[in-house]
Amino acid sequence: MEYVYIGKIVSTHGIKGEIKIISDFEYKDKVFKTKANIYIGKNHIKEVIDTYRHHKQYDMITLEGYNNINEVLKYMKEPVYILKEELNIDNNDILICDIIGMEAYVQDRYIGIVKDIYNTGINYKVIEIFNKNNKTLVPYHKDFIEFVDKNNNKIVFKGGMFDA
Repeated sequence: MEYVYIGKIVSTHGIKGEIKIISDFEYKDKVFKTKANIYIGKNHIKEVIDTYRHHKQYDMITLEGYNNINEVLKYMKEPVYILKEELNIDNNDILICDIIGMEAYVQDRYIGIVKDIYNTGINYKVIEIFNKNNKTLVPYHKDFIEFVDKNNNKIVFKGGMFDA
């Protein structure tokens, strides 16, 4: 079983046990929905989403069987996951976790290994690529990526962006 990180519980809202999750997961519409399974904490405790709504930057959920804030406080500050096999995405869709560890190329030129993809805090993500002692940051955006090849474990960036 492979767990995919989808966000973190940051607080509660109201007395009926609604939970605030901060998430920049790329397929929220396939995860945050009624009757979907989620897995909370390092022990991956299975829970089922009862209700969902989006509020400001938060994904707000309630869990089946929980009706009081005191019942969900045990989950505060915990990471939230989904099982990869329960995520109904096409084979052509790429998860961020699939890209980490891939070899990175600009056209046919090897530039390193993708070590991380993270949010910069200003609504966009960057890909962090390492090659020996060099670190390269590339915006995680379709305008910079030529293609991602899951079968050959590589990501290829468009040519003009690295020319000096």
